[in-house]
Amino acid sequence: MEAYNNEEFAVGCILSIKTTLGDQFDAQVIAFDKPSNILVLQEGVSATGPKRDIRLLKANYIKEFSFLGQTQEDPLDTSKCFLDLNRLQAREDSALRKAEIDAERFGIGVTAEAQNIFDALSKTLPVRWDKTVIVVMNEVRVSSPYLPESVVGGTPAANERVRKVLELERKRLQTRNTGQ
Repeated sequence: MEAYNNEEFAVGCILSIKTTLGDQFDAQVIAFDKPSNILVLQEGVSATGPKRDIRLLKANYIKEFSFLGQTQEDPLDTSKCFLDLNRLQAREDSALRKAEIDAERFGIGVTAEAQNIFDALSKTLPVRWDKTVIVVMNEVRVSSPYLPESVVGGTPAANERVRKVLELERKRLQTRNTGQ
Protein backbone atom coordinates (compact mmCIF):
# COMPACT_ATOMS: atom_id res chain seq x y z
CA MET A 1 0.00 0.00 0.00
CA GLU A 2 2.36 2.65 -1.21
CA ALA A 3 -0.19 5.22 -2.27
CA TYR A 4 -1.67 6.67 0.89
CA ASN A 5 -1.81 10.00 2.57
CA ASN A 6 -1.68 10.66 6.28
CA GLU A 7 -5.34 11.70 6.39
CA GLU A 8 -6.41 8.15 5.51
CA PHE A 9 -4.44 6.81 8.48
CA ALA A 10 -5.30 9.59 10.92
CA VAL A 11 -5.72 8.63 14.56
CA GLY A 12 -9.33 7.77 15.30
CA CYS A 13 -10.27 6.64 11.77
CA ILE A 14 -12.25 3.43 11.60
CA LEU A 15 -11.23 1.30 8.61
CA SER A 16 -12.34 -1.93 7.02
CA ILE A 17 -9.08 -3.63 6.01
CA LYS A 18 -8.21 -6.56 3.72
CA THR A 19 -4.63 -7.74 3.94
CA THR A 20 -2.46 -9.43 1.33
CA LEU A 21 -2.54 -12.49 3.61
CA GLY A 22 -6.32 -12.80 3.28
CA ASP A 23 -7.35 -11.35 6.68
CA GLN A 24 -10.32 -9.01 6.76
CA PHE A 25 -11.23 -6.94 9.81
CA ASP A 26 -12.49 -3.57 11.02
CA ALA A 27 -10.24 -1.51 13.25
CA GLN A 28 -9.60 1.95 14.58
CA VAL A 29 -6.28 3.63 13.88
CA ILE A 30 -4.47 4.32 17.15
CA ALA A 31 -1.20 5.44 15.59
CA PHE A 32 0.64 5.49 12.27
CA ASP A 33 4.44 5.57 12.13
CA LYS A 34 5.35 6.85 8.69
CA PRO A 35 9.12 6.03 8.79
CA SER A 36 8.48 2.34 9.57
CA ASN A 37 5.16 2.34 7.66
CA ILE A 38 3.43 0.61 10.60
CA LEU A 39 -0.15 1.08 11.71
CA VAL A 40 -1.24 0.44 15.28
CA LEU A 41 -4.84 -0.73 15.10
CA GLN A 42 -7.46 -1.45 17.72
CA GLU A 43 -9.82 -4.20 16.70
CA GLY A 44 -13.27 -4.70 18.15
CA VAL A 45 -14.24 -1.05 17.93
CA SER A 46 -17.91 -1.95 17.82
CA ALA A 47 -17.53 -4.35 20.76
CA THR A 48 -18.69 -3.22 24.15
CA GLY A 49 -16.51 -3.59 27.21
CA PRO A 50 -12.95 -2.65 27.98
CA LYS A 51 -11.12 -5.58 26.31
CA ARG A 52 -9.96 -5.10 22.73
CA ASP A 53 -7.13 -6.47 20.61
CA ILE A 54 -4.26 -4.36 19.34
CA ARG A 55 -2.68 -5.22 16.00
CA LEU A 56 0.52 -3.86 14.49
CA LEU A 57 0.35 -3.97 10.72
CA LYS A 58 2.87 -2.93 8.11
CA ALA A 59 0.95 -0.78 5.61
CA ASN A 60 2.55 -2.74 2.72
CA TYR A 61 0.38 -5.70 3.76
CA ILE A 62 -2.86 -3.80 3.22
CA LYS A 63 -4.44 -4.98 -0.02
CA GLU A 64 -7.39 -2.63 0.24
CA PHE A 65 -9.22 -0.62 2.84
CA SER A 66 -12.28 1.55 3.12
CA PHE A 67 -13.02 4.42 5.47
CA LEU A 68 -15.95 3.55 7.75
CA GLY A 69 -15.99 6.72 9.81
CA GLN A 70 -14.32 8.74 12.50
CA THR A 71 -14.87 8.38 16.21
CA GLN A 72 -15.00 11.39 18.48
CA GLU A 73 -13.40 9.44 21.32
CA ASP A 74 -9.65 9.55 21.78
CA PRO A 75 -8.37 5.98 21.27
CA LEU A 76 -5.39 6.78 23.50
CA ASP A 77 -7.50 7.90 26.47
CA THR A 78 -5.89 5.96 29.34
CA SER A 79 -9.03 6.13 31.47
CA LYS A 80 -10.73 3.85 28.92
CA CYS A 81 -7.81 1.45 28.47
CA PHE A 82 -7.88 -1.91 30.17
CA LEU A 83 -4.70 -3.76 31.01
CA ASP A 84 -4.77 -6.84 33.20
CA LEU A 85 -1.47 -6.15 34.92
CA ASN A 86 -1.55 -9.43 36.85
CA ARG A 87 -1.96 -11.39 33.63
CA LEU A 88 0.80 -9.40 31.93
CA GLN A 89 3.11 -9.98 34.91
CA ALA A 90 2.34 -13.72 34.84
CA ARG A 91 3.11 -13.88 31.09
CA GLU A 92 6.39 -12.05 31.62
CA ASP A 93 7.37 -14.35 34.52
CA SER A 94 6.50 -17.41 32.43
CA ALA A 95 8.54 -16.15 29.48
CA LEU A 96 11.53 -15.44 31.72
CA ARG A 97 11.36 -18.91 33.32
CA LYS A 98 11.18 -20.52 29.88
CA ALA A 99 14.12 -18.43 28.64
CA GLU A 100 16.20 -19.44 31.68
CA ILE A 101 15.35 -23.13 31.16
CA ASP A 102 16.22 -22.85 27.45
CA ALA A 103 19.50 -21.11 28.26
CA GLU A 104 20.48 -23.89 30.68
CA ARG A 105 20.19 -26.40 27.84
CA PHE A 106 23.18 -24.90 26.03
CA GLY A 107 26.63 -25.99 27.07
CA ILE A 108 29.26 -23.28 27.36
CA GLY A 109 32.65 -24.10 25.89
CA VAL A 110 31.51 -27.43 24.42
CA THR A 111 31.68 -28.70 20.85
CA ALA A 112 28.68 -28.97 18.53
CA GLU A 113 28.99 -32.75 18.86
CA ALA A 114 28.74 -32.49 22.67
CA GLN A 115 25.64 -30.29 22.34
CA ASN A 116 24.09 -32.80 19.90
CA ILE A 117 24.74 -35.62 22.37
CA PHE A 118 23.21 -33.56 25.18
CA ASP A 119 20.14 -32.83 23.04
CA ALA A 120 19.74 -36.52 22.17
CA LEU A 121 20.03 -37.60 25.81
CA SER A 122 17.54 -34.90 26.85
CA LYS A 123 14.84 -36.45 24.64
CA THR A 124 14.58 -39.49 26.89
CA LEU A 125 16.38 -38.62 30.12
CA PRO A 126 16.58 -35.64 32.50
CA VAL A 127 19.92 -33.91 31.81
CA ARG A 128 21.76 -30.72 32.72
CA TRP A 129 25.17 -29.23 32.20
CA ASP A 130 27.79 -28.97 34.96
CA LYS A 131 30.30 -26.80 33.10
CA THR A 132 31.40 -29.19 30.28
CA VAL A 133 30.10 -32.38 31.93
CA ILE A 134 26.67 -33.77 31.06
CA VAL A 135 24.84 -34.84 34.24
CA VAL A 136 22.11 -37.40 33.58
CA MET A 137 19.39 -38.17 36.18
CA ASN A 138 21.43 -36.13 38.71
CA GLU A 139 23.80 -39.08 39.19
CA VAL A 140 25.45 -40.24 35.96
CA ARG A 141 28.20 -37.99 34.53
CA VAL A 142 29.44 -37.96 30.95
CA SER A 143 32.73 -36.13 30.39
CA SER A 144 34.55 -35.11 27.24
CA PRO A 145 35.12 -36.80 24.75
CA TYR A 146 31.55 -38.04 25.49
CA LEU A 147 32.23 -41.68 24.64
CA PRO A 148 30.51 -44.63 26.34
CA GLU A 149 33.76 -45.11 28.28
CA SER A 150 33.38 -41.54 29.63
CA VAL A 151 30.24 -42.49 31.58
CA VAL A 152 30.74 -42.65 35.36
CA GLY A 153 28.63 -42.68 38.50
CA GLY A 154 25.07 -43.70 39.26
CA THR A 155 23.55 -47.13 39.61
CA PRO A 156 24.78 -49.83 37.23
CA ALA A 157 21.39 -49.87 35.45
CA ALA A 158 21.36 -46.07 34.98
CA ASN A 159 24.99 -46.14 33.89
CA GLU A 160 24.26 -48.84 31.29
CA ARG A 161 21.21 -47.03 29.96
CA VAL A 162 23.18 -43.81 29.44
CA ARG A 163 26.00 -45.75 27.73
CA LYS A 164 23.51 -47.36 25.34
CA VAL A 165 21.80 -44.08 24.42
CA LEU A 166 25.20 -42.42 24.03
CA GLU A 167 26.47 -45.22 21.79
CA LEU A 168 23.38 -45.07 19.55
CA GLU A 169 23.56 -41.27 19.30
CA ARG A 170 27.23 -41.31 18.36
CA LYS A 171 26.47 -43.86 15.60
CA ARG A 172 23.60 -41.70 14.35
CA LEU A 173 25.83 -38.61 14.30
CA GLN A 174 28.58 -40.53 12.53
CA THR A 175 26.20 -41.77 9.79
CA ARG A 176 24.81 -38.27 9.36
CA ASN A 177 28.34 -36.83 8.98
CA THR A 178 29.51 -39.52 6.52
CA GLY A 179 26.34 -39.11 4.45
CA GLN A 180 27.11 -35.44 3.73
